[in-house]
Amino acid sequence: MTANATEQTQVLVPLTTPEEVDRFLQDYPLAAIFKAGTCHKTMQGFGVVESFLQRHELPVGFIRVVEWRPASNHVAERTGLVHHSPQFILFRDGEAQFEVNNWDITPQALEPVFRQHVPLREGAAKVATDDNVEPYRRLMRAYLAGELSEWAFQDQYVTLFRDDASLRSQREFELLSRLFGDPDAYHGGLHQLGAPQERGDLRERVQALLNELG
Repeated sequence: MTANATEQTQVLVPLTTPEEVDRFLQDYPLAAIFKAGTCHKTMQGFGVVESFLQRHELPVGFIRVVEWRPASNHVAERTGLVHHSPQFILFRDGEAQFEVNNWDITPQALEPVFRQHVPLREGAAKVATDDNVEPYRRLMRAYLAGELSEWAFQDQYVTLFRDDASLRSQREFELLSRLFGDPDAYHGGLHQLGAPQERGDLRERVQALLNELG
């Protein structure tokens, strides 16, 4: 078995035979297998998986199903899961815990699974938070310093959240939506936002969220 590690010690292992599948799952109590086909769905699906591997410690065995079909068939027989390509299967102690395939391999599908079951790389959580939520921190600090009125802060915050194009994890979405709810419900006009006092003191909630974001 050969393992390919990046500078972040990302482990990718080719699984070409049934024996290599069994050895891989024995060597790594928490691991995943990715079945790779030949169409563009595979490239997109593995791109999604790789985005999580940059932040999480998870060995991944990959199977090129056309060339290494016995290994692919063995995974299906071992797990009882219908074969797909692409297909992502998370294992713990050799048992399949989660499976997703084809166009369903999305950030929305994988984020809660990685969050609950796969450890973060050292320092990954801080880097991701610093990169992704700093614009919200700046807005909150400006509001708390009196540089923005309540309504101006509310409008700018929700507009930023609604138009934010960066990949946002479920945890980040839940945190950022605490102040004013789902940004998709806002279509312009302050009346859409509702009175802040209906949710409790806004300054206290902003300070609490800012503290949690670090």
